[in-house]
Amino acid sequence: MNKTKKPIIWTISGADCSGGAGIAADIKTAHGLGVEICHLITANTVQSSTELIAVNPVTIGLLQQQVDALYFDKAPSVIKIGLVANTEQVIWLITTIQTLKVRNPRLIIVYDPVGQASVGGKFSDISHLERLRLVAICDVLTPNLSEAQQLSGEDNNDIKAHAQKLLETGLASIIIKGGHLKSEHSSDYCLHSLNTITQDSTTNKATTNKTIEYQLKSPRINTSYSHGGGCTFATALSSFLAHGYLLRDAFTLTKALINQGLSKRAGELEYYGAFEQGSWPKNADNFPQICAALNQQYSNLPAFPSLTLTNKLGLYPVVDSTEWLKRLLPLNLNIIQLRLKNKTNSELNQIIAEAVAISRDYPTRLFINDYWKLAIKHNAYGVHIGQEDLQNADLAIIQQAGLRLGISTHGCYEFLLAQQLKPSYLAVGAIFPTKTKDMTGQIQGIDNLVQLLNLSNDIPVVAIGGINLERAQEVWRTGVDSIAVVTAITETSNYQLAVQNFQKITKITS
Repeated sequence: MNKTKKPIIWTISGADCSGGAGIAADIKTAHGLGVEICHLITANTVQSSTELIAVNPVTIGLLQQQVDALYFDKAPSVIKIGLVANTEQVIWLITTIQTLKVRNPRLIIVYDPVGQASVGGKFSDISHLERLRLVAICDVLTPNLSEAQQLSGEDNNDIKAHAQKLLETGLASIIIKGGHLKSEHSSDYCLHSLNTITQDSTTNKATTNKTIEYQLKSPRINTSYSHGGGCTFATALSSFLAHGYLLRDAFTLTKALINQGLSKRAGELEYYGAFEQGSWPKNADNFPQICAALNQQYSNLPAFPSLTLTNKLGLYPVVDSTEWLKRLLPLNLNIIQLRLKNKTNSELNQIIAEAVAISRDYPTRLFINDYWKLAIKHNAYGVHIGQEDLQNADLAIIQQAGLRLGISTHGCYEFLLAQQLKPSYLAVGAIFPTKTKDMTGQIQGIDNLVQLLNLSNDIPVVAIGGINLERAQEVWRTGVDSIAVVTAITETSNYQLAVQNFQKITKITS
């Protein structure tokens, strides 16, 4: 999180005189999440908790004056769009967004396609085609199910089909809120189009058709204090994106914020009241379940064996050779990892066999990075698997072999997903920029580490990435169970002294 200056977002939306939705909800949400928000009001509405009476559009001349006044003073990193009152505003918005994206190609546009008031009544008569033109230039669309049905032109409850159809407009990502489905759970669905280019070897043409799905599920919270919940969702998502979170993590945090707000008035059904935004979600009970193919595949898999700790794990060196194992194993370590790169299959087999044999003379827990088949073959203590290799690993076979399992995570979405798999430990990284791996966009920092520890259960948590001796004390104070280090030991002039200094910090004694 930026410590020196708050992120700035704009909200371009309507004013709700009843105080529940629109600009009022946006401002309360952004302030609660530590974001500076500028507001451009598209319309002054006349509405109550029971009816929409009138919509009074603001002229595009006034809106343009506000853009001109704000841009060079308080330029946004994210713009949230809500109520668009007429066709003139749609045309103006499209031109304005295109201009602003030329100035700042990294500008993110989040559009909450408000079409109808929750108490009934249409906000505008904008045509379907005009609305789709606006959708096409946005980065994230956040409709509820009925809004997605209207935009896709399909009258069914197939959320995935609606999402795929709307991505065809050119939209980058869509999150369809499933609260309108009458079920025991509230399930939100996200489809994210990756802009990665792959070359077709047969046609020699580039394609960009890869998409990623995220689905979050929570128990339904029955309350009528939900007025402005949709506005809050889009603004919270915008705020988390402005803080630098990846879409999957911003989505997860937003779902938790919505659950948190609904829970404050759970069971109160007699009055249609304003949603209560609150502040940054920290309570693990408010965070959603991750619905991913991986979790479903292993839903009945027992928990992996524990590390049988009587104390914290402490220092966790990660090394790349048996030579380093021979140096470090005698130094009273609880855990160590062998991470091999650029080796042939024959070399991998030989090195891992030797590493397991060497480790048997010590109480140190040896984890093999990624090569789970060889770890099983040579009866290693455990295997550590990164996110990029998790999909291809057979967790059932690893579990049946009795190996312990560690999983890398980067942010709250992956942390919750991996925690549901019940591994022996979870690694969180990269805490700081690191020499060993490009972690662009996934640097967690101390604040995020603390937030993730709030979500953890009894599974030990390891912090990794860019941790040197100077930073170790701050990391250890967060309450992690272990600090993993690579170059802070392997590139120092005195590795034995480095180990001793880290062990003093983590209070590991013989």
